Amino acid sequence: MGTVQGEVRLMDSALETLRQWTAESNNIVFFGGAGVSTESGIPDFRSVDGLYSQQWAYPPETILSHSFFERDPAEFYRFYRAKLVVKGAKPNAAHLKLAQWEREGKLRAVLTQNIDGLHQAAGSREVLELHGSTLRCYCSRCRKPYPVSFINDGEGVPRCGCGGVVRPDVVLYEEPLDEDILRRSVMHIRAADMLIVGGTSLAVYPAAGLINYYRGSRLVLVNRGVTPRDGEADLIVRGNIGEIFSQL
Repeated sequence: MGTVQGEVRLMDSALETLRQWTAESNNIVFFGGAGVSTESGIPDFRSVDGLYSQQWAYPPETILSHSFFERDPAEFYRFYRAKLVVKGAKPNAAHLKLAQWEREGKLRAVLTQNIDGLHQAAGSREVLELHGSTLRCYCSRCRKPYPVSFINDGEGVPRCGCGGVVRPDVVLYEEPLDEDILRRSVMHIRAADMLIVGGTSLAVYPAAGLINYYRGSRLVLVNRGVTPRDGEADLIVRGNIGEIFSQL
């Protein structure tokens, strides 16, 4: 019982510190991963219940690679429609709080590894999508844009009038991140007076390496589990990020 009470006190203390820091900061940058969207019903690739623990013909990281997309687009789209198309998801308390901070002039940018568009749905404007978005698609040959329903609501391999395969505007494994998105992300992190990293295992590079550019003294990690960068954090808050942000 004493241990549980001690953990509650530590949690309360961390929350109070986070409240104080956010109140004092006017240049917050948020960097988030899959854990930000799991409370909205978006599956997490790497959690125990996530896509990586489920059986499929190939490992998900293989199916979601550039070479597999080129080699077997039919299997790619069978997996994509079954596992990555999530309809009806709504922003949760974390998305809404970040949008509120931006409206108040406290938060400068959201950097996200997620591809679901929930930050924009919550009202955030400066959202840097490191891994792209499932809400956009285009022809891989002629680059003609298509409505997302062209991929999501169809069957088989979606093809453009030019014969090219229409693909989601997401960064697949083996593909580089967008250089302009990376440049702007580094700019925001370097200028931040507070960097909040939430809902990410910090295991996916090069995105996870972005926190190396932070030069301030308020690096906050909000996560359910341990990350490789815990030792560098100025504050760690354990728990579900939506629940935590609903108390800020």
